[in-house]
Amino acid sequence: MKIKHGMILTAGLGKRMQPLTNKKPKPLLEIGGSTLLERAINLLINHGVEEITLNTHHLANQIEKFISNFKSQAKIKISSEKDSLLDTGGGVKKGTKEFDDNPFFVINPDTLWSNKYSEEVQSLEKEYFTNKRPCLLLVKKELSLDNSFKGDFNLKNNLISKDEHNQFIFTGLQIMKNDHLAFFNKNIFSMNEVWKKLINENNLGGLESNQKFYHLNTLEMFEKISSLSPID
Repeated sequence: MKIKHGMILTAGLGKRMQPLTNKKPKPLLEIGGSTLLERAINLLINHGVEEITLNTHHLANQIEKFISNFKSQAKIKISSEKDSLLDTGGGVKKGTKEFDDNPFFVINPDTLWSNKYSEEVQSLEKEYFTNKRPCLLLVKKELSLDNSFKGDFNLKNNLISKDEHNQFIFTGLQIMKNDHLAFFNKNIFSMNEVWKKLINENNLGGLESNQKFYHLNTLEMFEKISSLSPID
């Protein structure tokens, strides 16, 4: 079985990347000649995703223009959050309504995605269909270029927990279904609330990534990653 749907989170304000993000949305910043958004789109399309939704808010017109000029076999739609940001959970809930009961990828373009992740995307998909539960791609803190991360989760036997001391970071790629979001009877909420509920139910799967983790969360990290050569 193949997952044919995906959502890319592109509505953030990018405050920690200012002044770069004052006039350009963070997903349109370039590393190695490719925008962060293009890297995320290509990872999904190369896996076989046929329908993608992007949520927009900050400098939304620039992202919409980029998508209108982006040549792709996939169908790409915009889920506008022009009036108010819905946070990660609310944004995904609104943007994936048309996916019905189909599972979908959710990807954060803050991570420097490349074809090196292709096999791990396949493995995450296999993990999802084998155990029939939402799952996240995690990476050990030691593989992160940014050593300031405290850790988000722990992982044992492909099951995620959250403890006092956590050894894994969320990479920004997950597989979810609408029924896990519909439980929350509100428009604005974080994916952290969804994960907490799933963890309490012992129903959040995980897979370990072996890739060096590049995450553009600050201006300093953007400049540091941009100086690396070559960037795939």
